[in-house]
Amino acid sequence: MKKIKKIKIKINGKILIINENLSLSFFLKELKIPVKKVAIELNQEIIDKNKTNKIKLKKNDKIEIVHFIGGG
Repeated sequence: MKKIKKIKIKINGKILIINENLSLSFFLKELKIPVKKVAIELNQEIIDKNKTNKIKLKKNDKIEIVHFIGGG
């Protein structure tokens, strides 16, 4: 049986330990993040939401998620 390797990432300043080779889209679904209502930054680069399934999270990745808030 192959052992699943764990990696450390940082999301909005909090350190998380996750499975290696997890896609960004799967990770966001697990966190129940409404992708259409947020901006996603990975290692200081804004991510195209249509490409989240192609992005694999790596050790020491830094993710920032900003929620849009309506009002005035």
